[in-house]
Amino acid sequence: MTHSHHSFTHPSPLPRHRLPKWQRRTLYASGAMLLSTGLIWLVLHYSIGAGAGELPHPLEAWLLRLHGLAAMAGIFLFGALASSHVPQGWRLSHRWRLVAQQRTGVLLCCLAALLATSSYLLYYFASEDLRPFLGGIHAAIGVAMAGLLLWHGRARVLISTPK
Repeated sequence: MTHSHHSFTHPSPLPRHRLPKWQRRTLYASGAMLLSTGLIWLVLHYSIGAGAGELPHPLEAWLLRLHGLAAMAGIFLFGALASSHVPQGWRLSHRWRLVAQQRTGVLLCCLAALLATSSYLLYYFASEDLRPFLGGIHAAIGVAMAGLLLWHGRARVLISTPK
């Protein structure tokens, strides 16, 4: 008697909703540059620079230039995310395991918009009296965004339906 072996395959999970490697690496690199240049500028400015009543430290201007360069890269990347990653994630958000990802993604988009707006205001419109307050808000949003981006990106939630 011949026994046929039936191969019972379990459906494999759907692919993860992840950024392509180049986007993820570039996003984290620009985010690291934004965070580091912003924090170093704050320390220099308020400890030994213009914010401490002294002459501006020579590195202050260069840190802001690097910060602006990284911001341009970040804005470009968020545009790329807005055209592919965000809509795909929104379509997949009906899956129960992705609800938290959707929430953090929406919050990341809102924080990115607030950062872009506050940086524009700082650069073009803030008076000298308002600049420290607005700069503090900008810095707090930037630090919050860095933490949230790590939380959102490290969750590595599989796209699957509840069993």
